[in-house]
Amino acid sequence: MVLNSHAATRNVDMHMPSNDRSNIDGIQTANGTSQPSNSLEQEDYDLIVAGFGPAALSIAIAIEDALEETNGQALHGLSRKPRILFLEKQEHFAWHPGMLLEGTRMQISFIKDLATLRNPRSRFTFLNYLHTKKRIIQFSNLDTFLPARLEFQDYLKWCAQYFEDDVRYGQEVLKVFPDSYGSDGAIERFRIAARSTKMAEETTFRARHVVIAIGGQPSIPKLFQINNNARIIHSSRYAQEVSRQLQDTNGSYKIAVVGGGQSAAEVFDNLHSRYPKSKTHLLLRGSTLRPSDDSPFVNEIFDPERIRPFYEADPEIRHATNGSHQNTNYGVVRLQLLEKVYETLYMQRLAYDREEEWPHRIMPNASIVQVRQGEADRVRLEFNWKSPGELSKCVLEAVEYDLVVLATGYGHNGHEDILKNLESLEARSGQPWTVGKDYRLVLNNQSISRDAGIWLQGCNEATHGLSDTLLSGLAVRGGELVHSIFDNPLPAE
Repeated sequence: MVLNSHAATRNVDMHMPSNDRSNIDGIQTANGTSQPSNSLEQEDYDLIVAGFGPAALSIAIAIEDALEETNGQALHGLSRKPRILFLEKQEHFAWHPGMLLEGTRMQISFIKDLATLRNPRSRFTFLNYLHTKKRIIQFSNLDTFLPARLEFQDYLKWCAQYFEDDVRYGQEVLKVFPDSYGSDGAIERFRIAARSTKMAEETTFRARHVVIAIGGQPSIPKLFQINNNARIIHSSRYAQEVSRQLQDTNGSYKIAVVGGGQSAAEVFDNLHSRYPKSKTHLLLRGSTLRPSDDSPFVNEIFDPERIRPFYEADPEIRHATNGSHQNTNYGVVRLQLLEKVYETLYMQRLAYDREEEWPHRIMPNASIVQVRQGEADRVRLEFNWKSPGELSKCVLEAVEYDLVVLATGYGHNGHEDILKNLESLEARSGQPWTVGKDYRLVLNNQSISRDAGIWLQGCNEATHGLSDTLLSGLAVRGGELVHSIFDNPLPAE
């Protein structure tokens, strides 16, 4: 599979190419013939990317833009078009589908799309998307830099369709292994084992360069890991699961939301309108919902040029810097949503004499003591909480909920399992995986060819700052990775 690049070979409107592909689930060859379980993909790739979310998509866009500079003939150090493959676990492109809620907006400017900050002339900018969709004038009338989240998801899908030939959906990357060695004993190629999510069969692919960009994994507190109860869901699955678990929009349900950040507030707000006859409780560890700091000076910490000096600082300084800016991204809520939630709670004062009677309540200073199976598939939560008006009084509650939504964030260590078979190549044995300034995994140089390597995306906050897991820096970072992979092989010692 070769990444196409001539404009003539792609529809100008950037719709999916018309040629049929029969290998979408990763267990068939390009001509549709079946492969046995644990089969080996015969083609060698220059680059395989695990994942096809925004981080991987930004790499695809940066490659396509670079190819256009050479009229699609080659890419920097290569004398030909690169052979590239993306392996994505989902069955189709989707960006946070569980939180695509009506009325929610982006938290960053559309200028921080997947291309503009690197190349404003790219065909993959958000403005070109609007132009192609014939909505650019109407969007300008909205007088906002913050598109609806649903519209930005449509923009991402529009970009992703362009690379449909280069993606195998329904493929979960499991492991990366050494594959072949040069005469000096250095690894020249890697094997990537992937499993079909439909057939549970494995296929092995080969590539010189590998990028792991699998995104975050929902974080489920240990207390809630009980018997896989379907009534306990993570916010990442909220939009898909809530109507499946609570089918009557006029039902008198009891629903708990656990968390104190943007996702928790959005779910809490959505439940109020989705199930108007229900009772919803927002359980937060802190004393109150707090606003995110998106002021101009603070926002500069996400600027691409801030990443290099951050990386070069001592680990203690990096840790302190990240800690001092937690209120930009963690456990905080945009002010507009805070005001909306506050107004919802305020209006209940008109209808009820006592706060205990409110159908929608915030329980601050909450500490969950126990999670049990309740009656009729409900979830019984036992928790302590303190009202801001009575901080010396700790209230113990035991409530059976029809649904518990965990807005408890994400972990970013999924790469560790994928790289388990390469631990012997770590430059610092026994230490966590680390990356260089260019996101290349730091390995024993004597074990790896200069023209081979592995790069990590979305799991480098400790070394590259708080923007590492966010959309805002992807356009520039995508270009930097393309340069690192194809222009800047590992220096010879």
